[in-house]
Amino acid sequence: MTSQRPRRRAGLLLAVACLTAVSTAALMGCSPVVEQRGYILDEKNLKRIKPHQTTLEQVQDIMGSPSTSSTIQNGPGGEAFYYISSKFETDAFYPPEEVDRTVVAIYFTKEKVVDEVAYYGLQDGQIVDLQTRTTPTRGKELTVLGQIFSNLGRFNKATDSKKGSGTSPVPGRPGG
Repeated sequence: MTSQRPRRRAGLLLAVACLTAVSTAALMGCSPVVEQRGYILDEKNLKRIKPHQTTLEQVQDIMGSPSTSSTIQNGPGGEAFYYISSKFETDAFYPPEEVDRTVVAIYFTKEKVVDEVAYYGLQDGQIVDLQTRTTPTRGKELTVLGQIFSNLGRFNKATDSKKGSGTSPVPGRPGG
């Protein structure tokens, strides 16, 4: 009788351990996968950039290449560098969703000196409505089955490539 007790206890502990492991694995499967995309912002480097002191070349040395740049005249004049980073979360089988975005815009004067450093977030973004218009074509639109079956009945024995049809598309000439 004493040998039964440790076996029961061991079986019970094993069952509890298995149940804990399965429930932990199930809960871990529900947690979202977080993915960082784009430029990884380093605050130390950003603090080294001083408006009206740091040049464009120094910004490139400190921050690296920008995510994108603009040559459109901004304010007093020059280029702008944009360092863009985004954080996406993916839950189970759903598509990734952007939960955070940081855009650091560095504006330069015509003399290629930093004029301003600006910060933008996800709330500052604007949705752009892309036009997906297409030019309609003349004639019928055929489905896949329509294309397959439209050629049935178009074959004629008289137009065999060896014999020819006996008529020529050019008037006054005998056929092939």
